[in-house]
Amino acid sequence: MTSEQQFVDLLAFFKALSDENRLKIVGLLAEKPYTVEHLAETIGLSISTTSHHLAKLSSAGLVEARVEGHFYFYSLQLENLKKMSRQMLQDEEIVKLSKNVEEDVFERKVLKAFLDKEGRITSLPAQEKKFIVLLHYVLDSFESGIRYTEKQVNEILLRFNADTASLRRGLIEYHLMERESGGAAYWRTDAGAE
Repeated sequence: MTSEQQFVDLLAFFKALSDENRLKIVGLLAEKPYTVEHLAETIGLSISTTSHHLAKLSSAGLVEARVEGHFYFYSLQLENLKKMSRQMLQDEEIVKLSKNVEEDVFERKVLKAFLDKEGRITSLPAQEKKFIVLLHYVLDSFESGIRYTEKQVNEILLRFNADTASLRRGLIEYHLMERESGGAAYWRTDAGAE
């Protein structure tokens, strides 16, 4: 599992448990399975609100539903809860939470320094690291899985800066986009899609 995926899973885990009513649901389900109707009545919530909370817990892998007759019975996935707690709260995992903070600060500073109020690039930096930040910024305008003509690429890049050739060349050189020989088609790479 990548560190980015671990971060996403950890965020989902804590979001799922960050609500008082969801914690009550987890506590009740730790005792025994419940129907949504019985949970709603026990906690004093509407069925739709309770269903919403169960969906959040389910998407985090903490709750599972099984059908019995006309009812869904929800149960706590206690092993998943324990596994996520053990895995996510190890010392080295907690330290990883701040991994991208310095990168994010640097990116914000670069964007603030090189973009005007409309989001256009005022000048292209000489420093490679700053130029790459701007290339990633521009790349967000291209959709994954779409093939663009050079004319379309230039039209999109022109929204950011008149030097479309430097931006286009940078996207190719840093493998954020690929192109057919002769430049007939351009597309985002997997590296650019992250």
